[in-house]
Amino acid sequence: MHPEATSEHRARQARRVALSSFLGTTMEYYDFLLYGSAAALVFGKVFFSDLSPLVGTIVSLATLATGHFARIGGAILFGHFGDRLGRKTVMVTTMTVMGLSSGLIGLLPTYAQVGGLAPVLLVLLRVIQGIAVGGEYGGAVLMTTEHARDGQRGRFGSAAAMGAPSGSVLSYGIMFLVASLPTPDLLSWGWRIPFLGSFLLLGIGLYFRSRVPESPLFVRHRTEGRPVMPIVSLLRGYPRQVVLAVFFQAGAYCGQGVFGVFIISYAPHAGFSAGTALLAITFAQIAAMALTPVYATLSDRVGRKPIVLGGIIATALFTYPCFLLVDTGSAVAVVAALFVYFAAINTCVMAVAPVLLTELFPTEIRYTAVSTTYQIAQVLGSGLSPLAAAALFAATGGTSVIWVAVFLIAATVLSGVFSCFLPETRMSDLASAEPSAPGPQGMSGRLDPIESPS
Repeated sequence: MHPEATSEHRARQARRVALSSFLGTTMEYYDFLLYGSAAALVFGKVFFSDLSPLVGTIVSLATLATGHFARIGGAILFGHFGDRLGRKTVMVTTMTVMGLSSGLIGLLPTYAQVGGLAPVLLVLLRVIQGIAVGGEYGGAVLMTTEHARDGQRGRFGSAAAMGAPSGSVLSYGIMFLVASLPTPDLLSWGWRIPFLGSFLLLGIGLYFRSRVPESPLFVRHRTEGRPVMPIVSLLRGYPRQVVLAVFFQAGAYCGQGVFGVFIISYAPHAGFSAGTALLAITFAQIAAMALTPVYATLSDRVGRKPIVLGGIIATALFTYPCFLLVDTGSAVAVVAALFVYFAAINTCVMAVAPVLLTELFPTEIRYTAVSTTYQIAQVLGSGLSPLAAAALFAATGGTSVIWVAVFLIAATVLSGVFSCFLPETRMSDLASAEPSAPGPQGMSGRLDPIESPS
């Protein structure tokens, strides 16, 4: 085949893989953030109607956390098979299980209909959903970055990162529409519509995902000795990278949980409706979706670390002013606060995290490494932060969010500290995962297992 034809063929494959990864992570965030907004908005009344409204909301947000813990198990399970058998088969499996479990939530009976069985079934489907989602992100990230050429990994990896805001737009947008229904209609059938939409997304996603080729790096390493237990090899050989990978992301995901989930249940206390909060989040996520490839492509030019650190520093500085804007009760102020938080600063971390994680670990354990570190960060951040925020708010008697702001700032500062120790990976050789610090003469330094990054 002519070299130019080969190059064009590779480019088409890379674009097809990017689209597949984008759709997969869109489904992931649609399903998980849909559950979060429904937990804040209606689940307390539908599945925990025997409790007081405030306690019911806290308990329903606690079920949100159970799904996040299940994601860690899913990351280890599907990461194992992704590293041993290949990326593509695992990605098709995770998408199928994720779409089916999410859609079935929309068919569940309520507490009024079957009593305590209703919340049990809800938690069961949430756990199954979490296990499937645990293996989705890692595969989506690896398929894009392992197909991309050197110097373009950030740009192509942003396809997976764009799934976060696009899934958010879909989930919050449709929840905004159903939240405008009369309360009886919302609680009886309206909340089910967004979950049933997961069946449609599943069909679209599988159509594209079944047509993508296997990762070329996995195929290249297929005949080489692969670890029998990738998770064991990861924890024994790369403990420092694991810790850094988890905690540089955790603060950003705490922000997602607080400003993306808790803020919906807090809205009436601040003087605006839950619908206003959903609409503001939707606008902010549309902007985040547009800025994600911009930040990721910029990281291909200036490096991963400057973008991540810049976003974390800006988040620490602007978190409290964002809370002050929300507390004004003005719809315009709420939109401005969430736009600044999600689009302008939080996206810096979210856009670069996929490619940075990929470049930190070698091919033979990369699926396990990316999936596990990402999901642990999600549990510590998005999974627990809405519950923590609700508890801190309740501790003040429902009168102030000052401790919620302190909590989020502290989480962000902690992520900033760990980010300072990240290696610069932009010039790394992805086939051998050797992150380098580019200098005037293009010098690079190897990041060996269990050694401190330089």
